[in-house]
Amino acid sequence: MKLKVPPVIVMAITVFLMWVIEKYLPVEFLAFNAPKWIIILTSILGIACIVLGVIQFSVKKTTVNPHKPEASTSLVSSGIYSISRNPMYLGMLILLVFYGLFLGDGLVFLMLPVFIWYMNSFQIKPEEEMMIELFGDEYKDYQKRVRRWI
Repeated sequence: MKLKVPPVIVMAITVFLMWVIEKYLPVEFLAFNAPKWIIILTSILGIACIVLGVIQFSVKKTTVNPHKPEASTSLVSSGIYSISRNPMYLGMLILLVFYGLFLGDGLVFLMLPVFIWYMNSFQIKPEEEMMIELFGDEYKDYQKRVRRWI
């Protein structure tokens, strides 16, 4: 599998673009002030998704490296992976929601569908193809049971 951009870098680029939108394209009627408790809760939820995903990979003693899915030694489908096939990417998306709430600019949320599209097209689909090669019907059954995001 030949992935070009690590997911963390994709997230960082998205954060940067959200900042640019907020800084240079402010739209007054889309400005808002989210309650601090919602902002904090959103950040905790995003971090929790990522950490729980990493923990499940550690428990199964398999790779968490998105550039080496072929090194996967077992299919992780328990814990948070019984809710989402991609909880680490879901956590990144939730952290982008957190950042949008923090910025308080509705226009920045236009970057979220772009992030989802990019991750689906250039990260998740290639990973799924590799998982089908590695785990065959077991992975196909998992795909039927658990949604890609939530």
